[in-house]
Amino acid sequence: MLDAVIIGAGHNGLVCAFYLARAGLKVRLYEARGVVGGAAVTEEFAPGFRNSTASYTVSLLQPKVIAEMGLERRGYRVIERPVSNFLPLGDGHLVLGGGLERTQAEFARFSTKDAAALPGYYEMLEGVAEVLRDLALRIPPDAGGGPRALLDAVMQSRKVARLPLAAKRDVLALFTRSAREVLDAWFESDPVKAAFGFDACVGNYASPDAPGSAYVLLHHVFGEVNGKKGAWGHVPGGMGTITRLMAEAVREAGGEIVTDAPVGQVLVERGRAVGLSLASGEEVRAARVIANLGPKPLFDRLVPRDVVPRDFARAMDMYAGGSGSLRMNLALSGLPKFRHAPTGDEHLKAGIVIAPSLDYMDRAWRDARDDGFSKAPIVEMLIPSLVDDSLAPPGQHVASLFCQHVDPDLPEDREKEAVEAVLATIEHHAPGFRAQVLHTQVHSPRALEAKFGLWRGDIFHGRMSLDQLWSARPALGAGSYRTPVPGLWLCGSGTHPGGGVTGAPGHNCAHAVLKERWNFLRR
Repeated sequence: MLDAVIIGAGHNGLVCAFYLARAGLKVRLYEARGVVGGAAVTEEFAPGFRNSTASYTVSLLQPKVIAEMGLERRGYRVIERPVSNFLPLGDGHLVLGGGLERTQAEFARFSTKDAAALPGYYEMLEGVAEVLRDLALRIPPDAGGGPRALLDAVMQSRKVARLPLAAKRDVLALFTRSAREVLDAWFESDPVKAAFGFDACVGNYASPDAPGSAYVLLHHVFGEVNGKKGAWGHVPGGMGTITRLMAEAVREAGGEIVTDAPVGQVLVERGRAVGLSLASGEEVRAARVIANLGPKPLFDRLVPRDVVPRDFARAMDMYAGGSGSLRMNLALSGLPKFRHAPTGDEHLKAGIVIAPSLDYMDRAWRDARDDGFSKAPIVEMLIPSLVDDSLAPPGQHVASLFCQHVDPDLPEDREKEAVEAVLATIEHHAPGFRAQVLHTQVHSPRALEAKFGLWRGDIFHGRMSLDQLWSARPALGAGSYRTPVPGLWLCGSGTHPGGGVTGAPGHNCAHAVLKERWNFLRR
């Protein structure tokens, strides 16, 4: 019998499988699609054009995971962005990144006060981000775990307890306040606040005025690339390179991966998960079942309702999600030319963010709430073919568009209107852009769910709000990767520390399983 079966060969499932297999457990992953990687894949979406069709840029992948899976010796590398973001402003532009002095000089064009405030803001943000980095690879305490869990909570909170009082205030503010409240306290210029506020809207179906939106901003800055904290970049060959190399590591460690094998149900006998029933009818037995699927679709579709404790079933009924994200991939005949842009192409290698103010972002959310999609959407465009010529034919390019907001319940027959709004928004800032578009691939929230299993198109497997973080992710009583159904575990982004291509949930779940197994063997 298998020691573990894992539902889904996305990146966290692969990471979890690697650690378990390396420890000597017999592990098998079952993936519904014909390719491993989940949402971190590279696909040909038009003849001759390849791209990372869902997840599209890297920063948050844990250095420990990279090292222990041997990804670099297998060929993993990241090309950093020369600058972080380029914001077209209609009557000008703003460039974020390229070093502190350069960014201060850029900010000074809008506000000398904001330029002077920038070092303090970075110091504050980095101080809180360091707390997140420290917690990311720790197993949260079990809310119902008694004295041992209380001790774990105390131990994990020591770093926060040792912070100066001012830093503790920063932690509290970033976890509870809106992005606007935090940014208003530091800066006065709308473009400067927009440059930072954009991160608070990524995958967050909410206004930058929403309480807790500051945490989403923070979540996007605790990563690193090539040892540089907060940096982002591209992996040659796309995000599918990462998961292909992870799959190599799993197989080398002795794990098995089965593709084209959708799961029909989690088998539960005498109240315990004992394996899987595949859609083909085949049954697979294992000592434990680990789900890289989001917690909501797992308990809604694959786990029999009558075996789930009533209070936990109610918690899953109340679980909140839905990113409001529209993900598009474009084949382009050439590079866009923005009305107001620096010379050269450095700005085109950055994240091109069309969201010139927090008010603009708020209106984008209100539009989607009231009418299903943003008339003037928030758009981030990346052009990875500028640094990786393997993705497109010579002289042509691919663009990744990540757009907010689209109501996850927008009727399918209105999705073309949302796409049209995105293209019109880019055309306004880069005349002639639409004529360069050779092919368009659209992943609405509905399509993200159908293709990648992302419930309501939620790229984080569930809302990243204070009530769904740390020991409460996905809910109190299941925050330590073990669910209330014995033998059933969670290893995906619906667990601590949350969404993004981090590998942390997979790492932590594997270590929680191994810890329980070791304790059992010692008895």
